[in-house]
Amino acid sequence: MFPIVLDLSVLRVGLVGNGRAALQRLRLLDEDDARHVQVFGEHPSPDLAARAGERLIRRLPTRDEIAGCHVLFVAGLEPGQSAALAAQAREEGVLVNTEDVRDLCDFHMPASVRRGDLLLSVSTGGASPGLARRLKSELSGQFGPEWSDRVEEISDQRRRWRDAGLDLPTVSQRTDDFIDKKGWLS
Repeated sequence: MFPIVLDLSVLRVGLVGNGRAALQRLRLLDEDDARHVQVFGEHPSPDLAARAGERLIRRLPTRDEIAGCHVLFVAGLEPGQSAALAAQAREEGVLVNTEDVRDLCDFHMPASVRRGDLLLSVSTGGASPGLARRLKSELSGQFGPEWSDRVEEISDQRRRWRDAGLDLPTVSQRTDDFIDKKGWLS
């Protein structure tokens, strides 16, 4: 697996599903500021319908609608439906993630801890979501809410160093020195 972070504020995202798993995916997409999301569900739960609002289309997507996505999430469907949607997405060159079906995924969702712009992610490549969830819990305890402010502080400092004309190796060394001086990782 190759780690990558996608900017879902600019990509078109499709979510297909009906129940709790689809609702959880939609929550994650909303938390990550996904701005161009269409939700498809033949029989969406009331909670999913409420959260999706006007983004909800009460049917499965057409091939053209799948092709219009950059990323497609499939969650909470029957195995045959999931396989068919994953196959269509792949034929159209759309990245697909099918909830808890490793062979139908082009990528996996890591367990993540977000502290402002700091994103800590753990992945087992789909081999053990339970282990990833447990490690996420550990990281969450080690990196509390204060890290959001710390990222802003070091970002401001980095900007000043770059504006002063310092080269990248010098900025890197100053970053290490700054973190050590603050005792953030002691």
